[in-house]
Amino acid sequence: MTMIHFSKITKHFSGNIALDCVDFEIQKGEVHALLGENGAGKSTLLNILHGIYSQYEGEVEIENTRINFMNTNDAIEFGIAKVHQEVNLVTDLTVGQNIALGYESKRGLLIDYSTMYKRTDAILERLGCKFKSSDKIDFLSTGEMQMILIAKALFHNAKIISFDEPTSALTDKEVKRLFEIIKELKEQGITIIYITHRLDEVFRIADRASILRDGRYICTLKVKDISKEVLIHNMVGRDVSAFAVRNKPLCATKEVALEVLKLESQGVFSDISFKVYKGEILSFAGLIGAKRTDVMRAIFGADIKTGGRIKVKGKEVVIKTPKQALKYGIALIPENRKTQGFVKNFTNAKNMALASMDKFTNNLFVNERKIKVNCEYYIEQMNLHPNDPEYQTDSLSGGNAQKVIIAKWMTTNPDIIIFDEPTKGIDVSAKAEIYRLMEDMAAEGKAIIMVSSELPEVIGMSDRVIVMREGRMVGELGRSELNEENILHYAMEG
Repeated sequence: MTMIHFSKITKHFSGNIALDCVDFEIQKGEVHALLGENGAGKSTLLNILHGIYSQYEGEVEIENTRINFMNTNDAIEFGIAKVHQEVNLVTDLTVGQNIALGYESKRGLLIDYSTMYKRTDAILERLGCKFKSSDKIDFLSTGEMQMILIAKALFHNAKIISFDEPTSALTDKEVKRLFEIIKELKEQGITIIYITHRLDEVFRIADRASILRDGRYICTLKVKDISKEVLIHNMVGRDVSAFAVRNKPLCATKEVALEVLKLESQGVFSDISFKVYKGEILSFAGLIGAKRTDVMRAIFGADIKTGGRIKVKGKEVVIKTPKQALKYGIALIPENRKTQGFVKNFTNAKNMALASMDKFTNNLFVNERKIKVNCEYYIEQMNLHPNDPEYQTDSLSGGNAQKVIIAKWMTTNPDIIIFDEPTKGIDVSAKAEIYRLMEDMAAEGKAIIMVSSELPEVIGMSDRVIVMREGRMVGELGRSELNEENILHYAMEG
């Protein structure tokens, strides 16, 4: 029996298509895995189901009834609940208060705690929990807190429960218990939607798997009839984009520009060791939660590291602040350009000069002419549009704003440049120009580290690729080994 039918679901964000005519069914009482790369559209589809997005094209039917929830409360009252990846509970409240929050039993105007705790204790007992509704949540483990979220779903008599990467912070014992609970919920006729990047979990608990790719529905497969290779092939299934290619000869030397030795940040990442050579483009690949950005920010001194060493040109250095990183010739072009890349009310000229003000000041005076000349140089080098030094960076397109940020760091004359998601949210022509700039930098002997979630970009532009998973390095691939299947294998399986 069909429980959910997504019929031609299309969703746009600022002119970009996040979901494109997605159409498939989920059966009642099955565990249905929803799979795809980062940005495939999985979360957007679930957000529609849970009432977070009410404006979209197409139809969602639950047991042959068309629904269009205006908010999350509408979805909850209809019997649709979500167990989030991030456990977010109110620590000052008891377990029972967290489960019933917003829907407490009342006696007149007052909360009927006796009735509420009786009902929530029954649910906790059903889940096999060893704690009680009256307990505080302060000392519960992550797995126990996740049981509270499942209890919350059952409190609302949910007939559909979605799990979004539920095992990311659980111990093996807690994962085993979670899967037992999911199996019991399935036996009770509850429909489970399960998002994960861990393919072994799909084969342990899922009945069927639907795959999204670039916002489009690809197929639904019976898990017992397929292999991991089939899943991965359907998830990636495309050629490397023609514009993400190296147009110049590879120019990596044998001279080490940067060496990282056993770098760690307690509870975030550990045992990170690698070298990047002059003239090389070294990429870091991985899925959401791999902690690649955290590693780069720690190298740059923007985040705290709790262990490890860094060597620049063979000499050990201490980097605790971005200012110290700049001193040693390291630049970081951040992922979030609007909040970390430039100053909102500054012009192109001022933003480009921002990281190198010592070059443009004489004693206490700022040399505006030098700032303008610097900007004009990079406007020509980077083909910036509009080519106006006085134009506000915040008003530029994403691609042109990224060029301003790159120019800002190139003004510091770095030897090592870290690009974190360099082409995120920019159009194809701007991407091609960013790639050209990266190749030019490598040809000049600069060492480039690129963090990217776009596999065609990683494959097309890299000399080498290091793959991370959950804060650890799990694989290294040379250029001849680069394909999407190999990268995803390491990213998902470790």
